[in-house]
Amino acid sequence: MITFILNDKEVTTSHKSGLTLLDFIRYEKDLVGTKIGCREGDCGACTVLEGRLEEDKLVYRSIVSCLTPLGNAHGKHIVTVEGLNMDKLSPVQSAMVEHNASQCGFCTPGFIVSLTGHTLEYLPSDEQSAIDSVNGNICRCTGYKSIERAAISISRMLSEKNPEQPLGWLTENGFLPAYFLSISERLKSMQLNLNKDPDFSSGGQIIGGGTDLMVQKPDDIAEASLNLFFDKKQMQGIRRKNGYMIIGASATANDIMHSSLMGEYIPEIKKHFRLVSSDPIRNMGTVGGNIVNASPIADLVIFFLALGTSLKLVKGRQTRNLPLEAFFLDYKKLDLQAGEYIEQLYIPLAKDRFGFNFEKVSKRTHLDIASVNSAIFVRTQEDLLVECRLSIGGVSPVPLFLKDTSSFLSGSRLSEATLREAMKIIEGEIAPISDVRGSKEYKRLLARQLFIAHFLKLFPERFVIEELIR
Repeated sequence: MITFILNDKEVTTSHKSGLTLLDFIRYEKDLVGTKIGCREGDCGACTVLEGRLEEDKLVYRSIVSCLTPLGNAHGKHIVTVEGLNMDKLSPVQSAMVEHNASQCGFCTPGFIVSLTGHTLEYLPSDEQSAIDSVNGNICRCTGYKSIERAAISISRMLSEKNPEQPLGWLTENGFLPAYFLSISERLKSMQLNLNKDPDFSSGGQIIGGGTDLMVQKPDDIAEASLNLFFDKKQMQGIRRKNGYMIIGASATANDIMHSSLMGEYIPEIKKHFRLVSSDPIRNMGTVGGNIVNASPIADLVIFFLALGTSLKLVKGRQTRNLPLEAFFLDYKKLDLQAGEYIEQLYIPLAKDRFGFNFEKVSKRTHLDIASVNSAIFVRTQEDLLVECRLSIGGVSPVPLFLKDTSSFLSGSRLSEATLREAMKIIEGEIAPISDVRGSKEYKRLLARQLFIAHFLKLFPERFVIEELIR
């Protein structure tokens, strides 16, 4: 059985774990404010809030219900737009009205849910973060400026909020219904029985956040026996130990993006990860799922390839370690045995200073799949490239670690001549094909440009773009 709190009511259902949360909300509970849009996680019309306990702290995140397996709601608080209604409009709802931020109204519930999720964050609000909170919501009517004005006005209202204890202030000031104050204790009580639930067995189709499988084959997943990995404790978390950064395979993109440990190691990680999808998808998509999906342009894979990441693979009581670059054999073919899964990622921590950069080109700057993406890790001593690791996506059947180019650069002098020679080696390592994201000639051009961009970003005092592109 699957048990969770839906708005203010506890729900227990025998529906299969692979049914989408969206369909359960609309067709089983008649909560039709949550809209059916793209069913691919792009439009945000089906956005709901997911509340869960993290070390006795109640944390809310926006998610898209169209890609959420019902089983992933188990033991959590799911909030639809109906669960935000009170006797009068909340300040979020009023802001949308007062700034004319709704026209046809189809997308409005998703925007209200996302903006309300922003109010629940354990961080002070500012104008940009308020606007960013709706980066997974699309509106066809307004042109967005009215929505931006509504978001900015909400941010200003939140200046008095206590970010360490937001719930009390938010309920007192009419942002949330009073029942939110009881959710934490209700979830703690519910947690006592979670580990005994038969739906969470070790057999069946493995699924994490569902952001890919629920797009590819939703009907199959709806009927399948699932092994839900999203909430497995041993596969969560980010920690440093024995010279490694260890990331659980069920850590989400936003877990990694907002990790203080990852931020210390890669200070620009938030800037890099802003290029990866939207907040609702980053709140759901797991790093293990991104790797196993084996897309040739998987942003997280390209990111971690350059960091020299290895995988801990588990099958029963057996484990083995494998370099991430060796995991991909051919298009969608993996060095993964039947019944084996990724449990953790290991990133060797550099003992001295290094540079890291991630670049991505897509038809839209944000919320889009890459045409070509690339990452680089480099250590230098004066004008010597002591170590260099370069990865690239979109130019091969697999996410590609540029082995020959990395080997050539490691130990070479940092000079224009070195970079020009490296670009020739790159040309021999990649094999792009023409598709909807660009011609093979265009992708070869992008590969060279992103390579140059890495060095312009990391060594701006040494290189001039005009000299490198001659």
